[in-house]
Amino acid sequence: MSSSGSLWSVPPSSALRVRNTGPISDFDASSTPGFDGDRGDGEALLAKTGERLAQLQEMLYAEGRSGGNRSVLLVLQGMDTAGKGGIVRHVGGLMDPQGLSVVGFGKPTAEELSHDFLWRIHRALPGAGRIGIFDRSHYEDVLPVRVHNLVPEDTWRARYQLINDFEAELVAAGTTVIKCALVVSKEEQRARLTERLERPDKFWKYNPNDVDERALWDDYLAAYQDIFDLTDTETAPWFMIPADRKWFSRLAVSELLLDALDSLDLEWPPAQFDVKVEKRRVAEMS
Repeated sequence: MSSSGSLWSVPPSSALRVRNTGPISDFDASSTPGFDGDRGDGEALLAKTGERLAQLQEMLYAEGRSGGNRSVLLVLQGMDTAGKGGIVRHVGGLMDPQGLSVVGFGKPTAEELSHDFLWRIHRALPGAGRIGIFDRSHYEDVLPVRVHNLVPEDTWRARYQLINDFEAELVAAGTTVIKCALVVSKEEQRARLTERLERPDKFWKYNPNDVDERALWDDYLAAYQDIFDLTDTETAPWFMIPADRKWFSRLAVSELLLDALDSLDLEWPPAQFDVKVEKRRVAEMS
């Protein structure tokens, strides 16, 4: 059960599911779907959620160390400045890095391009007992690759089914997949890019190419909509996260992750030794 209490009038797993939110082109990036609290409520709830997340993560890690095969994969996609890095820091940061793997996928290397587009994804999947976070993912191969015509249309169109098959295999092998698309408005993106240019401590985050990509905004929205229409499945669902309010996007993703971990019905693995004997041995140590 989620730690969200009555502040969620609609569970985030329902309020944010893409099949319930409507098209991305009409989505309000400043909204807080299903949540009746304000920023203060959200930040307090995030801290509370973090306590439960940390406990469940440790249980998952212990299960993996004891021979279990289950893991969790959180996929983050979004326009430039949508806050993927903030999710990694503020949600991933709630958990023990020992059981967490974070991988960012940028422009493919020459070696990666010499293989199938899923090759680099397979190599980065979380191991048993771990939670993996992908900052961008295999969906890059039906987003910028499509928008910039980097491969023929019949190639990228075939990838939707390949992705569905890949994710179904992941789930069947014990990985719970949660896919979150962070949606930022054009106005908020402009504000965030402006801030990066006004603060020397943010210069490193500014990429002039982000302005060029902004000119392709509608093309990206169309590409995202096809992703939602073609790859939102019961086994690997997509959630649309309003990203203009950073506090809400972080809370929403943490709640979805918590729901996923709760659904695993985790238990502490039993001792693989005689507890009574070991208690006696420890008590007798000099």
